[in-house]
Amino acid sequence: MGLLLFGVAKDIAGAAMISFPATATDVAALKEWLYENYPPLRQLSSLMIAVNREYAADSQLIHAGDEVAVIPPVSGG
Repeated sequence: MGLLLFGVAKDIAGAAMISFPATATDVAALKEWLYENYPPLRQLSSLMIAVNREYAADSQLIHAGDEVAVIPPVSGG
């Protein structure tokens, strides 16, 4: 399944989109997979996952066809 990355998460992964295994069936499992495969992501102060353009809790299920994105911390002024 495809995963969109933005900001520093995109820089860490080296791509704007990566594939993640179908075994990551919820947000918690996806985060675990991300941290194992891209350890620098653990250093971010926060890391949100959006499913179908809405922030998702760790318990949120991920289904085939969902739009899933990694939203790193953002700063503004």
